[in-house]
Amino acid sequence: MFEALSDKLNGVFDRLRSRGTLNEMDVAEALREVRLALLDADVALPVVRDFITKVRDRAIGVEVLQSVSPGQQVIKIVNDVMIEQLGGVGAVPINLNAAAPVPILLVGLQGSGKTTTAGKLALRFRERLKKKILLASLDTQRPAAQLQLQQLAEQARVPSLPIIAGQTPVQIAQRAMDTARREGYDIVLLDTAGRLAIDEALMAEVKEIRAATNPAETLLVVDAMTGQDAVNTAKAFNDAVGVTGIVMTRMDGDARGGAALSMRAITGAPIKLVGVGEKQDALEDFHPERVAGRILGMGDIVGLVEKASETIDQAEAEKLAAKMMRGKFDLEDFAQQLKQIQKMGSLSGILGMLPGVGKIKQQLENADLDTKILKRQAAIIASMTMKERRVPDIIKASRKKRIAAGSGTSVQEVNKLLKQFDEMTTVMKRMNKLGQKGLMRNGLSALMPKGMGQQRRPF
Repeated sequence: MFEALSDKLNGVFDRLRSRGTLNEMDVAEALREVRLALLDADVALPVVRDFITKVRDRAIGVEVLQSVSPGQQVIKIVNDVMIEQLGGVGAVPINLNAAAPVPILLVGLQGSGKTTTAGKLALRFRERLKKKILLASLDTQRPAAQLQLQQLAEQARVPSLPIIAGQTPVQIAQRAMDTARREGYDIVLLDTAGRLAIDEALMAEVKEIRAATNPAETLLVVDAMTGQDAVNTAKAFNDAVGVTGIVMTRMDGDARGGAALSMRAITGAPIKLVGVGEKQDALEDFHPERVAGRILGMGDIVGLVEKASETIDQAEAEKLAAKMMRGKFDLEDFAQQLKQIQKMGSLSGILGMLPGVGKIKQQLENADLDTKILKRQAAIIASMTMKERRVPDIIKASRKKRIAAGSGTSVQEVNKLLKQFDEMTTVMKRMNKLGQKGLMRNGLSALMPKGMGQQRRPF
């Protein structure tokens, strides 16, 4: 997501940084390129105009043109305006300030991901807030829609409203609320029907359900991949029923990203959550400042730390770290490390959260850094005997052939893994030998292979 926009904006910023001073013409030229990049990313034209005007008003001033680092100052202004455009600093939480059971209405077009999002929300509320959730499908249009939600409810380990054939969406909604009151539920998630396009029947149905349930939140679910159409959908729903928040799905795709930049300005409603994958836990809070940082190549370290703390087993990680420092790390431990990394998602996604990675993105892509590699490496280790994992030195030609056949890989891939492991253990032995004082005195060069750490320093 945002890759093309990020690449173009960073190209503009690199040129700004390279200039010692800026004049009004330099700023105007840079803003023209920013404008084209935003339009190419499918950002709505009125939003682009407003964005450029705000940046220009702040950038064409004495404090920028005479500052120590004018290029950096302009980048900071673009960053500040982008955060404002995306909704300001900090995530906007789902509003649960209402008497239980709290109704939450999910609306949107068919195929936007409403039903999947309902399942993800149910899991999120149950695990994070320890709430008692009831899922109810009001979709009587799409075949098997109610059965799909029932299956998602089972996966999230929450109840779903029993299906009664022949009821209207409003009747189902009322039954859901009655059941929730009677059985002591905290939250009722109401998944409405969608259409392939906005029509009067759809809007009338949603209005009727909204009037019957008085939801604390009316969440519009939109597919980020649809670009400008997502913005038009948001405007239509907001005008008809009053949207209180937006959930953008498929934010992990290769969409241009303009919809996210346009949503707040067009609807006035904040983006509250984003879907970043198919799994039920792939739903994240939307932090405008972090998204702006990733678009502008500044990374999202806070998000990376949060992701790590949520997915990595702390006790296991500490145990592995201790073994590394003692030089007792084997392939069994390496396999555990691979599992920990896989829990955090795709490697490209993790690396995208690091500052400055945008500049070496091409090299990273060429290196084929993907979770598929991790899975292949895990399969190779799983095909070894326990003795081979503990003592990799015994793995010779015949064993390599057997391991490659058992893991569905090649001997070359087995060799590559063993070499990678050997290099890792060499570095760990050097760390152990040097100790903390030695590392501080000699720096990282002490860990490099012989010849690499001894290069002459440039004058």
